[in-house]
Amino acid sequence: MSDVLAQLFVTPVSLSGVEKSLLILPLCLSISIVYKATRLERLRDMPAAVAGLWVTIVIGMYAVGVGLWVVYRVLA
Repeated sequence: MSDVLAQLFVTPVSLSGVEKSLLILPLCLSISIVYKATRLERLRDMPAAVAGLWVTIVIGMYAVGVGLWVVYRVLA
């Protein structure tokens, strides 16, 4: 069992471009949860606040990525 786990750290898993871009979703969700958990006073407001912040972060990150890709294409 430990050899199998050790191979995960030695041999990289191949991911396609879409799979790589989808990995940002759980990362942004965890950041949203932690940030809102430290800022909100009422736990009842947390799901809506987390959802809004999560969508904002994801859209912003993809917009920055597309913008940098456009700049790269124009300059290259």
